[in-house]
Amino acid sequence: MEKRENWGSRFGFIMAAAGFSIGLGNIWRFPYLTGVNGGGAFVFVYLIICLLIGIPLFTMEMSLGRKTQLNPVEGMRSLTKKGSIWVAFGWLGVLSAFVILTYYMQIMGWLLAYLFKMVSGSLSGLTAEGYTQAFTDFTSNTVLVAVSTLACVIIVALISSKGLEKGIEKACKFLMPTLFTMLIILAIRSLTLPGAMEGLKWYLRVDFSKINGQVLLAALGQCFFSIGIASGGAFIYGSYLKKDSNIPTDAIIIIGFDTLAALIAGIVIFPAIFALGLEPNAGASLLFVTMSNLFSHLPAGNIFGGMFFLLVFFAALSSALGYLEPVVMTCTELFKMDRKKAVWLSLIVIFVVGFPTIMAQGPWSDILIGGRNFFDFADYLSGNIMMPLGALVLAFYTLFVWKFEKYQEETNIGASKFKVFSWWGPLVKILIPVALVIIFITGIF
Repeated sequence: MEKRENWGSRFGFIMAAAGFSIGLGNIWRFPYLTGVNGGGAFVFVYLIICLLIGIPLFTMEMSLGRKTQLNPVEGMRSLTKKGSIWVAFGWLGVLSAFVILTYYMQIMGWLLAYLFKMVSGSLSGLTAEGYTQAFTDFTSNTVLVAVSTLACVIIVALISSKGLEKGIEKACKFLMPTLFTMLIILAIRSLTLPGAMEGLKWYLRVDFSKINGQVLLAALGQCFFSIGIASGGAFIYGSYLKKDSNIPTDAIIIIGFDTLAALIAGIVIFPAIFALGLEPNAGASLLFVTMSNLFSHLPAGNIFGGMFFLLVFFAALSSALGYLEPVVMTCTELFKMDRKKAVWLSLIVIFVVGFPTIMAQGPWSDILIGGRNFFDFADYLSGNIMMPLGALVLAFYTLFVWKFEKYQEETNIGASKFKVFSWWGPLVKILIPVALVIIFITGIF
């Protein structure tokens, strides 16, 4: 078996881990949830939840990875024993990542196609209804979507097969700074539009009367999915760390970058939407329908639109590399497989298993599982059941087996000023388990 790799530098690790967290959750899901949940009120609640719940959970998972220096499945086996109920956390993480990739690769394919559509000008001059129809026509074209998805599979495979330092770390060192540069350029462009300030005020003004149970749940779920807890990524990236790495500070930096990307994405989108008199509560179609319409009304819209879809593609690419890693490393370490072989085999299986999610937008749209097509079911299974259940197992493992004091001691190895403080105790013992139970129950029902 090949020698296990480590990160080449702390900067490389932070960029790769931030890249794993910064994905469609930040640039697509965060703005549309902000739009339908009252703007600034949602943002305010989201920030508090990231601080109180996101950071502790992220450090738990990363710390377990560093402690074991193994993939999630073998890592949890080494801490307990083969067949232990706690090994379910490892399996749930790897399977969540696998299921997410079955439809995530397809969304990457949409982004790649829309990037070319935007640059070529084929989306110019449509009516508002025309943009909705264009998106429906494209996603229902099975051959076109399959080809776009396959192109993304090949891009991810070529980067991942180069290994940790020469592949993932090198790619993210380029992708993350480029992504933030493009985000800032687009935010400046958006803020210079006539009437943009109304959108900025709506986005940042906190109306406490809008904070209700729905807003709290939406923010809780968004924090959870955006950071990427319990999908194997934090565990596997933590397992490549040296024993004296500073997990608490690195976690703050990574989640800080993740949150900053989401906040700037809102500054790109909402001022522009208000400037052009569009609705901020367009929901899930905000990225492809509303944003295509928006760029068509701007001077040099093709260039800025192309930059926007390239930006979102980069974000999705860095996350896809993070989701793939626990799958690949579980194959290489559990089945003693060569890395390149594991990468290509994993992605071929992901593409084949995910093919029904491509068909679900077209010929198989009438085939439903529990009232959901294949695409929606894969999203529901991973996001509403597997990841919350995995996080719940992680929280209970920390509470009952690892214990708060041991978690604190292990995570603080290598820490300097910022540490897992004793006042985190009530968060880890009460707030986080309760919040995860609520997410899990509401996610199912």
